[in-house]
Amino acid sequence: MKFSPGISVPRSEDTRLLTGKGLYADDKTFPNQCHAAMVRSPHAHASIGTIDATAALAMPGVLAVLTAADWEADQLGALFNPGFYLREPLRMPDGREYVNPERKPLAADKVIFVGEAVAMVVAETAALAADAAELVEVDWEPLPAVADTAAAADPSAPLVREDVPNNVLFIHEFGDAAATESAFLRASRVIRQRLVCNRVHANPMEPRSIIALYEQERDHLTIWGGTQSAFFLRGMLAERVFRIGEDKIDIIPGDLGGSFGLKDTVPVEMALMPWAARRLGRPVKWTATRSEMIVSDNHGRDMIANAELAYDDDGTILAVRSENLNNIGAFVECWGIAPAISNVGGTVGVYRIAAAHVRVTGVLTHTSPTCPYRGAGRPEAAYIIERMIDLAADDLGLDPVEMRRRNLIPPEAMPYKTPLTFTYDCGEFEEVLDKAVAAADYAGFSERRKESLERGLLRGIGVSMSIESSATPGTETVELQFDRDGNALVLSGSTNHGQGHETVFVQYVSGLLGIEPSKVAVIEGDTRVVRTGVGTGGSRSAAYNATAITKVIEQCVAAGVATAARLLQANPADLVFGEGQYQVAQTERRVSFAEVARASFADIDTGIREAATVSIGAIAFPNACQVSEVEIDPETGSVEVVAHTICDDVGYELNPLLVKGQLMGGIMQGAGQALMEDMVIDLEGQPLTGSFMDYAMPRATDFSRFRLLSHPVPTLSNPVGVKGVGESGTSGALPAVMNAINNALGSVRAGPIDMPALPARVWRALQTARAA
Repeated sequence: MKFSPGISVPRSEDTRLLTGKGLYADDKTFPNQCHAAMVRSPHAHASIGTIDATAALAMPGVLAVLTAADWEADQLGALFNPGFYLREPLRMPDGREYVNPERKPLAADKVIFVGEAVAMVVAETAALAADAAELVEVDWEPLPAVADTAAAADPSAPLVREDVPNNVLFIHEFGDAAATESAFLRASRVIRQRLVCNRVHANPMEPRSIIALYEQERDHLTIWGGTQSAFFLRGMLAERVFRIGEDKIDIIPGDLGGSFGLKDTVPVEMALMPWAARRLGRPVKWTATRSEMIVSDNHGRDMIANAELAYDDDGTILAVRSENLNNIGAFVECWGIAPAISNVGGTVGVYRIAAAHVRVTGVLTHTSPTCPYRGAGRPEAAYIIERMIDLAADDLGLDPVEMRRRNLIPPEAMPYKTPLTFTYDCGEFEEVLDKAVAAADYAGFSERRKESLERGLLRGIGVSMSIESSATPGTETVELQFDRDGNALVLSGSTNHGQGHETVFVQYVSGLLGIEPSKVAVIEGDTRVVRTGVGTGGSRSAAYNATAITKVIEQCVAAGVATAARLLQANPADLVFGEGQYQVAQTERRVSFAEVARASFADIDTGIREAATVSIGAIAFPNACQVSEVEIDPETGSVEVVAHTICDDVGYELNPLLVKGQLMGGIMQGAGQALMEDMVIDLEGQPLTGSFMDYAMPRATDFSRFRLLSHPVPTLSNPVGVKGVGESGTSGALPAVMNAINNALGSVRAGPIDMPALPARVWRALQTARAA
């Protein structure tokens, strides 16, 4: 099988992962290792009195019970949130610049969300540590809490932080408020809707797991654990927590069984395990239980939008505006503000909308912090504009596809500056729309709806056009080296957590250099051997890795010219390179790159070894049209997705098979939130969905087969033309499925409803309509 960029080839890493040969953090074991368990708060808000560890320490095999007092005694620092920087600083309502305080990993005086860690037990076994943690007695004084997003800013709500009045952390505005107001005043029609994007949990297959080793002879910490950004994590721990040089810490991500943004943050356990290992002089491992993760981990989404759309009688959209209320949680986590502000530009979608204004208010609550979750603000923005267009089309009696078509940005308008932060460099939105609706047989929907009615079911169809930013400006590094047997090793600063990075690297090295795929190995994010890097997030890796590996391959080809000339007994200037071979121009004399790599050690001490750091200065904009069809059983309120079509423009497709896999996974996560996923927290801050018995996630049986189409329009924002695909499926699926559900409900004058469309919620909407 030919391995080259642009070809659909199976994932190189799957054989290893599916046969149990992957190496995850919990797989790593050391002689004499011990285990940790956390003592977590059962209260959303409470003062901490005494912490009595007497009974726990009396258990044979318990090595330590560590608290905030021990942390302070060791004079350690704190974790910090690097923020998400804008051109101008975020401001609090009173005009002060927003500054986030550092966070110590164990609560000292009080806790402010259920699951916050107050102590760590270390014992000989994981079971013993868990048992001992239950014996630690904490003198709690419960305090009033606020968990509801809408209630957080009420003057009567309990404060999360004394220095944040009314729990309003920041207010930030995008767009032109005056121009938007003017457009609304002259519009013949205006529609308003409150939209709720509920709280969810990432739930990766692999729970968070960390093992830390301290080597006293060289005063060095090594941490194995799932992270998307090893170098950032190492820098934070070295500079802020342990106050040592970065050369004294190594981070090894290993294999990651999913992340979806969750493992891009810096959980407190990443600081606690190396601390315990250094204190005890033994390796310390901690692996979260599933319920522990759901309750204490960072969550995603949690936004209320009061949205408005102004339009004319012919369906021309004049303006959009929204008041967004984002629940930040109890702390501002690493990148925790990003979902609220970084992708607001998507609120205008792919449409010619002259004026727009979005006002974002971030509030604190006594709940787990929120952080980027697949899409990180993109699905929320798409949900606002796509729901509002459907509501407006219904108001006009206009077909939703037709209303979208009338407002699409044409290709000849590119580059197109939107009224909300983004400038699109390219896109053929109408072609994407046409392909999707044709493949979905949109024209034949009315007949399918009649057939469903004959079976006693309500059928609905929903369309969404989504666009998002990806591959934001930055850098990434890739190194390529060859051994004496001609084997290739790729070292990259990115981190793979399921996307198939290894496959793409193998495709490039094999396809461009003629190296057998089995002779290409990949290591990502391991600070022991990778010099530097940024990591993975925001659909950046395809653009950065493809650009960097292309550049470093060119450097390796150049580095091998002298050796190739020696082997061919030719003048280096007479050599040309192609299809993995050096050739003397206008002759049949040639030698493979693999042979040159093996022979290069006679000319170069290290053999061929090159590194490339690339910079990308412009954003790319993946876009898609998704069409979803559902059937609703009016007697039970149950919803079944019976068809789902997507046409996606992700630019140049490095591996179309990987693109399809990313789209399918993304669609499932977007549809999962629309249909069933819901992190329910009561008004006192108690999570009610703390296990997989309560927190529902979609299975393959909950969905139909996908129709997957593509319409790639390469971007000029990076040399490869890649736009990124990791979040596109999620961003468009969420509004498409909800539009389909509300279309079905609207056929009997029920709804609209917000997500998740649980059977009980759908059933109540139908009963309300029947009673009207």
